[in-house]
This record gives sequence, C-alpha cells and structure tokens, in this order.
Amino acid sequence: MASSASTRVLERTDGGCVVKRTVLPGGLRVITEHVPGVRSASVGIWVGVGSRDEQQSVAGAAHYLEHLLFKGTAKRTAVQIAEEIDAVGGELNAFTAKEHTCYYAHVLDTDLPLAMDLVCDVVFDAVLAERDMEIERSVVLEEIAMRDDDPEDLLHDTFCEALLGDHPLGRPVLGTEESITGMSRNALNGFYRRRYAMPRMVLAAAGNIDHGTVLRHARRLLTDRLTGEPAAVPPRTGRARIAQPQKLVLHTDDTEQAHLMLGMRALDRHDPRRWTLGVLNTALGGGMSSRLFQEVRERRGLAYQVYSSVASYADTGHLSVYAGCQPDRLGSVAGVVHTVIEDVAKDGFTDDEVARAKGQLRGNLVLGLEDTSSRMSRIGKGELSYGQYLTVEQTLEHIDAVTAEEVADLAAVLLARPAAAALVGPYASRDDVPVEVVR
Repeated sequence: MASSASTRVLERTDGGCVVKRTVLPGGLRVITEHVPGVRSASVGIWVGVGSRDEQQSVAGAAHYLEHLLFKGTAKRTAVQIAEEIDAVGGELNAFTAKEHTCYYAHVLDTDLPLAMDLVCDVVFDAVLAERDMEIERSVVLEEIAMRDDDPEDLLHDTFCEALLGDHPLGRPVLGTEESITGMSRNALNGFYRRRYAMPRMVLAAAGNIDHGTVLRHARRLLTDRLTGEPAAVPPRTGRARIAQPQKLVLHTDDTEQAHLMLGMRALDRHDPRRWTLGVLNTALGGGMSSRLFQEVRERRGLAYQVYSSVASYADTGHLSVYAGCQPDRLGSVAGVVHTVIEDVAKDGFTDDEVARAKGQLRGNLVLGLEDTSSRMSRIGKGELSYGQYLTVEQTLEHIDAVTAEEVADLAAVLLARPAAAALVGPYASRDDVPVEVVR
C-alpha cells in the first residue's frame, strides 16, 4: 500500500518547519506541517461537503450530520468519546460551513495517536442511531432558536437570503425548523454515505508531528477504506447562477438596536484579484483606522460597531457592511455608509490607507499562525479549496504587490453593482424604515 502513494515536500523553512503532502489510495489527501519547538498537535479531517450541497428538502443536513457523528460510533458511545478526549485535556470539535465541514482535535503531541483515532472514528464509523437522531434534532432546533435570538446572526442569514436568493448559498447553514423537523434518518444517512467519500477529504495535521507517523496512523485506522486509485476530487469551480438581489429584506424584531447589513456580489476565491479585494475590504471596514470606522464611529459617534467583511466561495462571493445602532440613528448611519461607499467607488483610497490595510493583513496572517490549530486549518482548507499550497512568504508577496490603483479599479467595479440590504429591528413594515436605508 505504501508504494502506491508518493510524498512531496511542499516547503522546508530555515526555522525547521516542513510541509509535506501525500495522496493515499482511495483519494485521501494527507498534508502535514512539522512545527519544531511546540508541544501540541492539531489534526483535522476536512470534508468538501457543506450546506450548498443540500437539496431544499434536506436543508441543514450537513450541520445536523456534524452533530450526530459525535453521538456514537461502532466502537464508542458519545460518553466514551467525551471521556477519552477530556482525559488528556484535549479539544474535539467540528464546524460546518457553506462548502465544507471540518472535524478536528487539538492535543499534546504525545496524544496524536488518540486524536487521530477519535477523529477518524467519528467521521467514518458513526452509527446514526434513531434515538440519537431525535436527541440531536432537539439540539439543532434549539440552535436555530438561539440564532433567531441573536440579531447579528439572524441578520447575516437574512442578508445572504437577500443577496443570493434561492441559490443554496443563500440558505442558512442550520437549515430551517421545517427542514430539520421533517428530516428522516434515511435521508440523513443517505447524505452521509453518498457525500463522505475519500476523494472529497483532506487529513491535515500540524505541530510537533512527523509526516510518516501520521501516514502510518492513517493507514492503520483506515486500512479497509484505502483502496483504489489515489485520485482526489479537484477543487470546486464554476459559475453560480444567481438572480438579481432583493433591495431590502426586513426582519421585524423587538430589539434595542437596529442591525443593518448591506452589500453586493464580489469575487470567487479563485479570482486572481482576491488579494486586492482583501486590501479593499480592510481599508473599507477592517479595523479602527478603516474609512467606515472613522466616519461612522470616531467622527460622528453614530454606532459602536461598524465593519465590512468578505465571503468568497468557489463560484461567487460578496462584500458586505454591518452597522448596529439606536433605531433613531439608523437613517444617519445608512447615509454615512452610502456616502463612504460612493466616495470609495469614485476615488478609491489614499496611498496611506492602502499601506495600512496591507500592513494589517500581513500582521493578521503571521500572528494568526502562532498556534498549531491555525496552521492545521491553513494547510487543510488550502488543500481542499485550491488544491495547492502557498507558503506564508508567497502570500505576503501577493499582498505586498497590491497597488492603490488596483484597489481603486476593483472598488469602482464592485461597489457599483446592485446592492442588497437586510435589516433586523423594531420596524413593523418597510414604510417605517428610514428612506436612507431603502435607497
């Protein structure tokens, strides 16, 4: 079996870090980063399956499944899973996104064999018992209710609905009360068996670990599954077909603040201008010196929280602005945000603003790699999303190469696109919403 898999060294740094990649029989990609001088190890299985892969009838299946896999396997109960990870002071968890799901563990380096055993057991050998499914159905419904009680979380899902409509990317990761209540074990089990296939998976590990050791554990734990050609599913690509955005989606809620999010479709993650978009977003609303923060909060005191953010998928993306304020200030906040967006679309940013944004991105990238969990996430998600490895230095070079002119050109294109807005607050109807928001 070892002879049917070849290993490549992707990076070897002066500091002793080594990144290696192997594709095992069956298509499982294994990528590791040895980090000398640490005593921890992080391991994760990244599955190229998320909420966008669901039919409307099983909306929320990927997230529901993530919950259920921890409820018991062929050789462990849910209690045993919890006890084994707690006994070594580790963390075992998972999260679901629009295009992927990740199951991960963070432990002392000496406990890597246990971490890999637990993660592989949960991902590959869950039993999905009917009783457990009913228990987790209640838990997921509680999570949906909790989302509905959090105006910012509810706003994000409402905004995606406004911008992306009935496209799967426009639906909430959690699903709906109706879809979760009506989901059968057969439907969820079928989703699990069809979608959780080796060619869609990446096993990533980082820390005081050895690539060969990780491979040996993987082969031991997954012996019967590592068969066939080592052909992995290529990264997602394509062109999303999405209808024109809705101008405003209002969710009436008796909140103390008005919560506003507006934005437009942006770039997919394969677009070479993504580095420019990162700088644009940071200069617009990514920090305390950003244009939005300075204009809305520092100069006018209209809101405590205001920021911009970017989401990039395989075939589309969006740039959005969030602000939370007193309801009687919403018109003023929306007016200032609109003016900032118009000014940036027309004139771009100053050289100083662009330089600060690039510096912030550089610092965030490097400082974010101080722990092994972040390093595992970087290499695992990079392999799943792009099928290639970029060193930190290469990434920094891409950021440094962005010019103020490129940022201005991209701003002129993106910020002129049709916008969507979502609003959560104490407004009975659109007639009660300030005209600046509707505009």
